[in-house]
Amino acid sequence: MLALRLARGSRPLVQLRRLLVAAASAGTGFLLLYVLADALDRPAGSFPRLLWALVPLAATVHFAVVVARTDPATRPREGLDAVGLGPVRLTLAATLSTAVACTLGSALALAVFLHLRGDLAGLPFDAAGARLLHAELPLPLAAALTLLALVPLAASAATALALRPGERSPLPPQTALPWGIALTACGLAVEAYSGRDGAGILTGWALTAVGLALAGPGLAYACGTLVQAVRPGALRLLAGRALQQEAPRLGPPLGVLCAIGAGALSALLLRDRGGLPVPLGPLSGPALALVAGCAAATLLTSAAASRQSRAAERTALLDLGAPAKVLRSAASLRASALIAVCVPVSWGVAQLTSLALTR
Repeated sequence: MLALRLARGSRPLVQLRRLLVAAASAGTGFLLLYVLADALDRPAGSFPRLLWALVPLAATVHFAVVVARTDPATRPREGLDAVGLGPVRLTLAATLSTAVACTLGSALALAVFLHLRGDLAGLPFDAAGARLLHAELPLPLAAALTLLALVPLAASAATALALRPGERSPLPPQTALPWGIALTACGLAVEAYSGRDGAGILTGWALTAVGLALAGPGLAYACGTLVQAVRPGALRLLAGRALQQEAPRLGPPLGVLCAIGAGALSALLLRDRGGLPVPLGPLSGPALALVAGCAAATLLTSAAASRQSRAAERTALLDLGAPAKVLRSAASLRASALIAVCVPVSWGVAQLTSLALTR
């Protein structure tokens, strides 16, 4: 009941984030159901398709965790302990809110899937995807419900783990950068060794994505260092220090977005050579759009949380007479610096990936 009351009393922007989590959960659930229906028609090779479907699942879970972490209703406040709302209860409330949003998305996915198959009649577009979704084969209900439960269970467990009470010191950006580069190199090596094997490409890309996520804080911190290098003025100092301060928060989703961009560029570079062997059939494009959307929404949510955490500093600067235009210019400079660094990183990883797969 506490989680429902907190959800009902939240601001519209917070509600929009939860709706986006539900939408991402619905898209992932629909993709999992499609993999199940396709496996009934073609049992051979169903395991690689399921493995590739786990990529949108991971992106959805990451997005749900970031939304739960930035939810103002679950932040510890003074005086809440006296009414029994300590860190454990707030973590439980965030976990239940995440579970509710993801469960609603999974239920919507099941309803849309059954409607497009023709199992639920009386609505527009009835049986519009009967051939694609193999409506001639009976859908095992137990298997469908098991797959749909993956998103709520995984998101709830990840939220509870990320928001568990206790002090956690993140790895410094300068320390995480070498580890990220090493994991990215391992991913490229796996891709080069496996060739065009689907499972090998997925393993290599996953290692590359994890490596770029680890290297992301270091890249953001390096961007802040470059912005305030060589006799900086007040604007560059403000932008550079803010980037360095928010590097641990913005870095991981930025690295994941770089990995997705590198994957999309690799697919374009390999388009004339057979493309990437992604065994998701007609839903490969929507799956890529879902992963990219989750990564972009995660980054925007982290950026909004960073802006809220700097509200006191921004108010202090305005009270000291700093023009609001300077603060907006500093934000634009930070965004431009991140784009100037991340676009070449994505392009370079894509070039190395295409070379590894066409050796």
